[in-house]
Amino acid sequence: MYGLTPDDLELQARARGFADELIKHEEYAEAHGGELQEDVAHRLEARAVELGLTATNIPTELGGQGCSTLQQVLVQEQGGRVTNALAWCLTTPPGWWPAVANDHQRETYLIPTIRGRREECYAITEEYAGSDVSDLKATAAREGDEYVLNGVKWHVTSYNKADYVLFQAVLTGGEHAGEQALFVADKDAPGVRVVRTPAYTHTIAHHHPIVAFEDVRVPATHLIGSEADGMSFVYEWFRFERLMIGARCLGATERLVDEMTAFAAQRRIGAEVLADKQLVQGMLADSLTELFAARAMVYEVARALDAGADPKVAHAQCSMVKLFTSEMAGRVADRAVQVFGGRGYMRENVAERFFRELRVERIWEGASEVQRAIIASQLRKRGRAALV
Repeated sequence: MYGLTPDDLELQARARGFADELIKHEEYAEAHGGELQEDVAHRLEARAVELGLTATNIPTELGGQGCSTLQQVLVQEQGGRVTNALAWCLTTPPGWWPAVANDHQRETYLIPTIRGRREECYAITEEYAGSDVSDLKATAAREGDEYVLNGVKWHVTSYNKADYVLFQAVLTGGEHAGEQALFVADKDAPGVRVVRTPAYTHTIAHHHPIVAFEDVRVPATHLIGSEADGMSFVYEWFRFERLMIGARCLGATERLVDEMTAFAAQRRIGAEVLADKQLVQGMLADSLTELFAARAMVYEVARALDAGADPKVAHAQCSMVKLFTSEMAGRVADRAVQVFGGRGYMRENVAERFFRELRVERIWEGASEVQRAIIASQLRKRGRAALV
């Protein structure tokens, strides 16, 4: 099915087996603030590395798996079947970094991250610059052989797990004043502090604090690429992450379809089972049909990227993927809660957890409304035939 090769199918099966291992720990994580026992967490992280399911987006010469885009989707899809972000151990270091990393960045940050010894987080979003990251207020001022970083970043996902930060800011001087640049900064650098750590809807171990950068000095070697690169790395990251969000939404939807179908088949109402009720059949049929359509879309875009698709076309198509899959998964999660009834409102139930967790997929890495604006803009510029 879907034209997968034997290698693709073997990787998919390996990832599925690992996801099944993770699923066993969901209820414990839910009851303990998203955290697993430390030895269990370390064992699962090591297991992901052992199975070759980490750094799938990184070339083999740097220690990654060198997977195709489609294969990366297959791995993340299986990770999407797991709640409580337990599958975030299927790490994907910044895939855009190898091409532009200087020697210091490669040895100090990139290679250790690929090997699972370090972890990054992104400080991009701000209080008044969310989905539209072109309106940042954070600044970077060049002073001799250093840059001075200032700004307050919101929703810095995985900050508590990371040890360094990728910081996006507006340059205040020089030839590229007013343009954006990306920097790497150690989390323990003087001037970096957590303002507060809000509670979020989901129950996961990765926090999303508000972080202030106050006169944080970093060497010029911490500038990623050049001042002329602007938003290019962020856009590349958005394309990648929007596609992987689509993949994870496929996995979540598959799990929900399987779980609610199994429940409906055994839940008796008098002489009938729930699956005999036509309104329930409608919910199951719609969910399966949407999963089929979404999976075909995600796999097609992944194959196009592997074939060297135009980045601007790919940008629009990854937006289509994120828009369709995130909204589709939300609808399926809502139906699953309905099929489970009162059980679907219990935190021990997978439908309840996904109902909370999938909501953010329509917001982060660009809200659905932003995806629609991107798609419509590309449609005007390029015409329908270029995109579909």
